[in-house]
Amino acid sequence: MEFKEAKNKFVQSWGALGSQWGINKTMAQIHALLMISTEAVSMEEIMEELQISRGNASMNLRALMDWGIVYKEHKPGERKEFFIAEKDLDELAVKIAKERSKREIKPALKVLKEVSTIKTNKSEEEKHFVEQTGKLYDFVLKADNVLDKVTEYKDNWLAKLVVKIMK
Repeated sequence: MEFKEAKNKFVQSWGALGSQWGINKTMAQIHALLMISTEAVSMEEIMEELQISRGNASMNLRALMDWGIVYKEHKPGERKEFFIAEKDLDELAVKIAKERSKREIKPALKVLKEVSTIKTNKSEEEKHFVEQTGKLYDFVLKADNVLDKVTEYKDNWLAKLVVKIMK
């Protein structure tokens, strides 16, 4: 397989995986392209490489910057904006985990807490509902707490050890 074909296959596959992870395909493709680029890439180059519109590129670059995994880079003498992705995979994983927790786990916890504390008429169905949603809340809360601890690994010797073991 030639480089250009391999690069295209990676970008397309990362895009498909991204949609399974809950982000849009183009956002994942832009991230893939920037992640494998050796230097910062202009929006025009991204548009050309992925065959997307300026609006689509702009919107998805903004989302990637909001996640904290893509940065603007200014080149002296250039008027264009250039973009580069986080290259440190440990840092990338931490940022993605924190963002997903904020966008997905925290809202789910809020709903689970609300529904697991309803007043019941003590019917079997109601008691079972409160019990199960309460257990689910406790489980998701523990998982989120573990995720918080692991994402703080740079200052946490135990989390560093866990990350080393997992490698």
